[in-house]
Amino acid sequence: MKKYGDGYVEHEVVGQTKTVGFQIGVRRTFPISQNKAWKLVTSNAGLKLWLGDFTSFPLQKGEKYSADTGSGEIRVIKPLQQIRLTWQREEWTRPSTVQIRILPKEENKTTISFHQEHLSDEKVRDEMKILWEKVLDIIKEHSQNRG
Repeated sequence: MKKYGDGYVEHEVVGQTKTVGFQIGVRRTFPISQNKAWKLVTSNAGLKLWLGDFTSFPLQKGEKYSADTGSGEIRVIKPLQQIRLTWQREEWTRPSTVQIRILPKEENKTTISFHQEHLSDEKVRDEMKILWEKVLDIIKEHSQNRG
C-alpha cells in the first residue's frame, strides 16, 4: 500500500506492472541435471507438457507455432538456458510473452522457471498461475520417471 496526502491509501495489485500489464512467475527446483531439465522442456513430449497438442515446428528463433492452447512465435532460444516466445490464446486481444529458464543450482539440481507478462488483468494472471503450477507438477512427475 502507498500513502498519499492526508491518509489516502492506494492498494497495489499483485502482479501488476507499470509497463507490461500483469505478470506471473513460478519456479521449482528438481533433482535433475540441466541437460535433463532442458530435454524435459524442449523435446516433443516436453513441449506437449506445457504447450498442449501442437503442430510440429522447429524450436528456432523466428519460428511460428500453433497449439491447442494458443499460438505465437519463438523469439529467443539459448540452448540449455532459455526460451522466450509470444503466446496468445484465441480469446485474447494481444499476445503475452512467456519465458522459460533452466537454471542449474548444483550438480543434479536445476530450477525450471516460467515467467509470463503482458497479461490483460488479474483474472488472466490467476489462470496462468494455476496453469504454470500444474505444468511444474507434471514436469516433476516426468522428472521422477526418468530417474
